[in-house]
Amino acid sequence: MLLERLASPRHRPLLSSPARTGAYVLAVLTFGAYLPSTLYPAYQQTFGVDDLTMTVVYATFALVSAPALLLFGQAADALGARPVLRGALIVAAAGSACFVFATGTTWLLLGRGAQGLALGAATAAASALTSLHGGRRIAPAALAGIAFVGGTAAGPVVGGLLARYAPAPETVPFVLHLGLLALGWRLVSGLGGSAPGMTVAAGTSGRAGWRPTKPAIPRGMRRVFASAAAAGFVAWMVAGLFLAIIPTLLNRAGQTSPAVTGAILGLVLVCSVATQPFVARLRDRRAQVLGLAALLTSLALLAFTAGGSTVVTLVAAVIAGAGHGLAYGGAAAAVDAVAPVARTGAITGALHVAFYLGSGAPAVVVGLITLTHPLATATTWVTAVTAALVPLVAVAVAVFQRPAFPVRRTRVWWPGGLRRDGGRRRAVAAPSRASAALSRVAGTPSRERRIRHAAAHPGRGPAFLRPRTRSAERRRRRTSR
Repeated sequence: MLLERLASPRHRPLLSSPARTGAYVLAVLTFGAYLPSTLYPAYQQTFGVDDLTMTVVYATFALVSAPALLLFGQAADALGARPVLRGALIVAAAGSACFVFATGTTWLLLGRGAQGLALGAATAAASALTSLHGGRRIAPAALAGIAFVGGTAAGPVVGGLLARYAPAPETVPFVLHLGLLALGWRLVSGLGGSAPGMTVAAGTSGRAGWRPTKPAIPRGMRRVFASAAAAGFVAWMVAGLFLAIIPTLLNRAGQTSPAVTGAILGLVLVCSVATQPFVARLRDRRAQVLGLAALLTSLALLAFTAGGSTVVTLVAAVIAGAGHGLAYGGAAAAVDAVAPVARTGAITGALHVAFYLGSGAPAVVVGLITLTHPLATATTWVTAVTAALVPLVAVAVAVFQRPAFPVRRTRVWWPGGLRRDGGRRRAVAAPSRASAALSRVAGTPSRERRIRHAAAHPGRGPAFLRPRTRSAERRRRRTSR
């Protein structure tokens, strides 16, 4: 009895080994990418450079990761996930080594470029592992997002604590990251070669099948994709603004402790991780609208204080983190719900390009404005422009993500539902009409497919879809007499 209970789905491991490996690699790479966030004021003082140079150093990550994501988006399908993840770990280690031996801004630029290249190359492969091998109690689509944002949140916090209390604050954080990358290499090497997605399919040539991913979006989901990409772009734009500007604002306001700066930066993304589980309850469109409203509030507070008050900046960071989690999580869930399975890699890559560009754009703009105006003025102008975009994006989300077909309240059984959830069987709502057309656009199973599947698997699903056996037919005749 005990063995049967342990073998039941309820007592199975939370995540499979490939899912844990994919989530770990994604979290470690994002952790290293945002590890230097609290060290930029120290680098600026040590190397004697201006604000524009430091903002360009910060934005190099986003400017490199976006093309890398398009270039390596299909590399995992053609070459297998293991070689792609190994190459990304090697490049990330080279980036951390650049920060360890940095003697000028050239080393910082090389390090940020290597970090962006590594994360852009590994995003598709790591996300594929979490999607194909996700556990039963965590949605695979949410697992990749939590790992991505969790690593982004841990980077500033750990970097700030080590910069405040550890010796050699500009070296120890990156030595720690090298150790975490070594553990990731061991986990990737321990993955079974026969697992799906780990090797190249038989009869295909890896190099011949590898080509840059074009951001081609199916016609039936372009409006949903455009509005979701805009919401995610604005969400990451606000997060990037906080991560890039807050250290300098707090430093000029008299708050020079790296631990406090790292805590405020990490609080933005910790709140984002905490609010992402509420996306499923609020539904995709409502979560995005509420998140955009919270982002607008945080921008107003940031423009009002301009770093002059640590308490107000802290409140703005909390609100921005909550809004980021709802808007970013809702955008990713909305696209995942309608993306065809055969083109998930290309669509996911195009969506993350918008996210990466949003995280790096405000830093470059602020740096350019500071050439002729004070930093407080530049921050106010950028936040005002971003705040003006938020209502427009909210209207686009509310209009373009409206359900195309009315949905019945009845529940129809179908294994896996509308999304890939690790093979879990659950009930999903079926459209009241045009189910075949919606099936062709969004992958929803039509009624004919549901009936054929129920006939092929007797004993599963509701009674009205099960084929009747001879004994059941005899009992029905006896009771009718």
